Amino acid sequence: MSERHTGGCLCGAVRYSIAGKLGPVVGCHCSQCRRQTGFYYAAANVPRAALSLEGAEAVRWYRSSSEAQRGFCANCGSALFWQGDESQEVSVLAGSFDEPTGLSFSHHIYCTDKGDFYEITDGLPQYDRYPV
Repeated sequence: MSERHTGGCLCGAVRYSIAGKLGPVVGCHCSQCRRQTGFYYAAANVPRAALSLEGAEAVRWYRSSSEAQRGFCANCGSALFWQGDESQEVSVLAGSFDEPTGLSFSHHIYCTDKGDFYEITDGLPQYDRYPV
């Protein structure tokens, strides 16, 4: 039997299911992610084709740059997804998964943009950009 992971927004209007293994959690410290969440983005990448949505009509997409958009629940405002235009993957916010997740952090990106009110002290790799 293949892995299946589920999750959703705070109010329950949006639920999702992912068939297959989740990528590791990446912490993004860019100013856009901090403004959207109030801290930093912690998300796991999954293939777009593996993601199934219930309540898709409640998902709103915000074009946050010329190359990506962010998905959130229009009812409760929960941040759920980040999607690069050219990517075959979608980033799903780690906090939106139902537990147990089995997730763990692998690294941090855009660390030079991190907020001045916290330190990254977990010993994981830190990058100024997204490592390719």
